[in-house]
Amino acid sequence: MAYRRSIAWRAALQGRLLRINNTIPTGRYYTVASSATKRNASFALFEARRLNTSSGLSLAASPSTRKLWQSYGEAAVIRGFSNSALLGKERPPPKDEEEEVKEKQQEKPKQDAVEEEVEQEVKRKEEGEKEKGGVKVDSGKERSGEGAPSPGEVLKGGRGAAGGAGGEGGSNGGMGGGRKRGTSDRALQKPTVPDIYPQVMALPIAGRPLFPGFYKAVTIRNPTVATAIQEMMKRGQPYIGAFLFKDENADRDVIDSLDEVHDVGVFAQITSAFPVHGEEGSLTTVLYPHRRIRISNLLPRETGETADGKGDVSEAAIEEIEEIPEPENKGDVVASFEEEAVEKKPAPSPNATHNPYATAFLKKYKVSIVDVENLVEQSYDKKSPVIRAVTSEIVNVFKEIANLNPLFRDQISTFSMSQSAGNVIDEPAKLADFAAAVSAGEFKELQEVLETLPVEERLQKALVVLKKELMNAQLQSKISKDVEAKIQKRQREYWLMEQMKGIKRELGIESDGKDKLVERFKEKADKLAMPEAVKKVFDEELNKLSHLESAASEFNVTRNYLDWLTQIPWGQRSTENYDIRHAMRVLDDDHHGLKDVKDRILEFIAVGKLRGSVEGKIICFVGPPGVGKTSIGKSIARALNRQFYRFSVGGLTDVAEIKGHRRTYVGALPGRIIQALKKCQTENPLVLIDEIDKIGRGHQGDPASALLELLDPEQNSSFLDHYLDVPVDLSKVLFVCTANMTDTIPRPLLDRMEMIELSGYVADEKMAIADKYLAPQAKSMSGLKDVDVVLQKDAIEELIKSYCRESGVRNLKKQIEKVFRKSALKIVQDLGESALPEEKAITEEGKAALKESEKREEAVGKDEKPITIDESETTETPRVALQVPESVHVSITRENLKDYVGPPVFTSDRLYDITPPGVVMGLAWTQMGGAALYVESILEQALTPNSRPGMERTGNLKNVMKESTSIAYSFAKSLMAKGFPSNRFFEKAKIHLHCPEGAVQKDGPSAGITMATSLLSLALDHKIDPTIAMTGELTVTGKVLRIGGLREKAVAARRSGAKRIIFPADNMSDWLELPENIKEGLEGRPASWYQDVYDLVFSDLDKSRAAGLWAEQLKEEEGKSKKDRDEDDD
Repeated sequence: MAYRRSIAWRAALQGRLLRINNTIPTGRYYTVASSATKRNASFALFEARRLNTSSGLSLAASPSTRKLWQSYGEAAVIRGFSNSALLGKERPPPKDEEEEVKEKQQEKPKQDAVEEEVEQEVKRKEEGEKEKGGVKVDSGKERSGEGAPSPGEVLKGGRGAAGGAGGEGGSNGGMGGGRKRGTSDRALQKPTVPDIYPQVMALPIAGRPLFPGFYKAVTIRNPTVATAIQEMMKRGQPYIGAFLFKDENADRDVIDSLDEVHDVGVFAQITSAFPVHGEEGSLTTVLYPHRRIRISNLLPRETGETADGKGDVSEAAIEEIEEIPEPENKGDVVASFEEEAVEKKPAPSPNATHNPYATAFLKKYKVSIVDVENLVEQSYDKKSPVIRAVTSEIVNVFKEIANLNPLFRDQISTFSMSQSAGNVIDEPAKLADFAAAVSAGEFKELQEVLETLPVEERLQKALVVLKKELMNAQLQSKISKDVEAKIQKRQREYWLMEQMKGIKRELGIESDGKDKLVERFKEKADKLAMPEAVKKVFDEELNKLSHLESAASEFNVTRNYLDWLTQIPWGQRSTENYDIRHAMRVLDDDHHGLKDVKDRILEFIAVGKLRGSVEGKIICFVGPPGVGKTSIGKSIARALNRQFYRFSVGGLTDVAEIKGHRRTYVGALPGRIIQALKKCQTENPLVLIDEIDKIGRGHQGDPASALLELLDPEQNSSFLDHYLDVPVDLSKVLFVCTANMTDTIPRPLLDRMEMIELSGYVADEKMAIADKYLAPQAKSMSGLKDVDVVLQKDAIEELIKSYCRESGVRNLKKQIEKVFRKSALKIVQDLGESALPEEKAITEEGKAALKESEKREEAVGKDEKPITIDESETTETPRVALQVPESVHVSITRENLKDYVGPPVFTSDRLYDITPPGVVMGLAWTQMGGAALYVESILEQALTPNSRPGMERTGNLKNVMKESTSIAYSFAKSLMAKGFPSNRFFEKAKIHLHCPEGAVQKDGPSAGITMATSLLSLALDHKIDPTIAMTGELTVTGKVLRIGGLREKAVAARRSGAKRIIFPADNMSDWLELPENIKEGLEGRPASWYQDVYDLVFSDLDKSRAAGLWAEQLKEEEGKSKKDRDEDDD
């Protein structure tokens, strides 16, 4: 290792800079070793050629230089290599000591010749550059002697140092240690900002401080500072420290005293620089701050020359360096090579200025150089309530300012998209810096935000600055509105039009129908707040209509278009009710339960109450039929005081129903959304899109794709209907969608909606819904509102238990209506015609209409029917309701319920009261909610020594469920082989596994543990507790995986009389979120492995009996067994 270091660093430190043209536009330079031995030079040349090949560089040199390389094997080593890159060279093959001595004697003359000729070439170039005078800017073709990296700069981190070049020579800036990387990785590396930069050029700024992460352009008018910045960028070290002047009127580019600037600033990178037009020597630079720093010392401005006058370490000192130790610290990128100092270093000249940092070359410029230290943010808790509260308040203030100032809206959007976390609330420190960076506050307040390291305190100071910005924006908005109120638009045009109307009236000139139509459209448009784009289209179409003849075909098309355009409620919104108590009262009056839905609506109202307005949302209710998805939409509209519009997209195949028809078609109409706005006459209605999971696709297009624009909050603010062809703002519309399942909804469309799942109802919820809602409605609809007809609670319980076990309440509603209809029939039949005469029910108008109808029938004849009905035969109120006597009393109880609805459909809580071996209750999810799914296993034939194993599956099982049966069968055999090796049941048993209700297709992996338990129960001849239900996917190793629809399955388990439910441990969070009324009476037992399931269901298993099962049936004679096995082999 020491051998490689010595060769590599000698080649780098004893080199001279030669100009090499290459194909890289930025221009690179290479160091040629001029005093290495022949072996070292050959090895370095090999590395240079290898680097040239891997990095794609095109090397070229002067003919004399190229000849030297070919003759003596001089090595071209890319400038800017870090020590880790140089140390990574491979050592040449070892040789004997005698061979080395001979080679040294032979190469000595050649080595001297190489050194002499290279030194002469360098001197000639230096003299040529001196004659030209000044510092020459690198153009990629020439290189001045002064611009070449000296050995001192290589040590101190100058242009030859990788760290000072911002990662030019390696991502670790020359401090990377001896990492063995590929040649291409060492040749070209992505620039890296140094983490430690102890000495920088200080640039004072005025007006407002810079904040980390936010660009700012600064103009440099000092020619010396501008020249220094250009030199820094040429050297690949574009880093400065930016500090704010304490005097806001100060305007200089150098710092004379530390008292002039604040000690806390930012470490910034110069991303670009370009001259100022019309100002000689000025420069405009774009700075990107990276972090906070503090000034510790201001260095005096000196010439910066060393004893030899060149500012470099003497070559005599470099000659002494034999080996540079590897740095132990390989973490941070450091722009100084001070830590790599050699242990044996000659004492510097007394007159030499020692500067070990990468900014040593700036000593020759009259600029401010300071020592700085990094400021580290104090750690904080993101979940702190104070931080979260202040962060939320800052976000709210940003929203308010964005509504008043469009410039803020663009800046906030850019900042939000640039954050890697995706949520600005997760990065409160950056949010505080952003708030201060975009605010036009006092420079002292902004500097305080910059100097504050505790995030909580910085957030509060940033909030104060932002609040002042909000007050300023509100004041500007008020002034603007006051000015606009004083200006009367089109006042002169209005008076001229009024005078013209008066002149026409005096002359008796009457306007034709077209003029009246145009005038009517103008009056309607004046009452609407049309956007500018819509107003422009309206004026053009109105002007076209005024010039068209009434008989022209396009006249009606234009008139219909203007009619639709003026019927859209532009700028008209209904006043929303944000009273929380009112909303809760309305929702509770209409629906029982549905806590998730009600909480979401209350959140929506609370946000609107605080903001004063609320944007539209897209909510999708997913659940089985009959749980109240559609009716909840009406309740939400009533609670919010919004207009309600509903349309269904089930089976919809035409895109024009959503986007409208083109006006070129005959009978063209706008889409359903525009029709909804016309009907509701507000911009903020509640639109219910029903059955979105059943949308179709036809040759007219894909309506689901058309809904992507409609249901996207980022796009529907400018929804474009094909008929109107003008942008319509739908961002204030509250869209509510309903679906039974999400599998058929396209993923992009599903991603745009906020999903709220509605599970089925349990018995007590159904009981409350029937008693509070369904029974009163059915009673009123049956004409028994004021009649003493009572549906007892035990009758409702019997209906739920024995007739209506589905997830929703739609079937329960039908049965209750049937009960009251039967009651009405029984009352009418019992009372008879005398108590309820038909004459009393018909009004006088009805009697007159009835007589006219009878007369016409007699005139026409008995065999003929009248084609048309005369107006005299109809009336608005032909009948009135009859009053039932108060003496009538009807009571429907459990005992007489079957007289109204027939015998019970379900006679028991479970399919099996006592399950035989091989039968287990599983749980399944369906579109109708949850359901109990039994798995049955039987032995098809008696076990004999000659039996062959097999398995048959029935029950309309789909592919995934068939795979689950195979996995369960394999796992059951594996468990028996390990736990009961003497039980050879699966070796000889032919099994039939069946899932009842074969007419229903079944699919999914969640029945894995149920099938395995069924097979084990059959093999061990053990009955499973009938009150245990289970669900979970099983792997061949026995791992129980997560499933979906646990809520629906828990409801089904409770409805089926289960008392214990086994589910995967990964679904524990879903179980904890279930309401207590669903978990009441259910014991949840999570399982991570099947062994957990086995311990629960086979806890009372007699293992000794199970091990000896089937032994008697499988017992065979030795000779017969051998003969049978031989036959099987044949």
